[in-house]
Amino acid sequence: MKGVYSMDWKIFFATFCTIFVAELGDKTQLANLSLAAESGSRISVFSASVAAYGVATLIAVCLGTLLNRSVRPEYLKYGTASLFIVIGLLMLLGKI
Repeated sequence: MKGVYSMDWKIFFATFCTIFVAELGDKTQLANLSLAAESGSRISVFSASVAAYGVATLIAVCLGTLLNRSVRPEYLKYGTASLFIVIGLLMLLGKI
């Protein structure tokens, strides 16, 4: 029986690949590149970036867990997809 805290490697690798591809070349990566070049302290920039992304991910996972108790997963999928489309359109129109 799989518990909440057991490792599901299929989900692990699917999540890793999704996040890795989605984050390539995004503004966070470019900010890290700039900070590392500017500061000269790669270890500090790397450590702070990993910590910040870890906290942001922890918040997202906790929120997702709470939402999963009251909202069907399909609705979460549709909602996040719709939000991405709206944000993309606003960016395209120069509103963000």
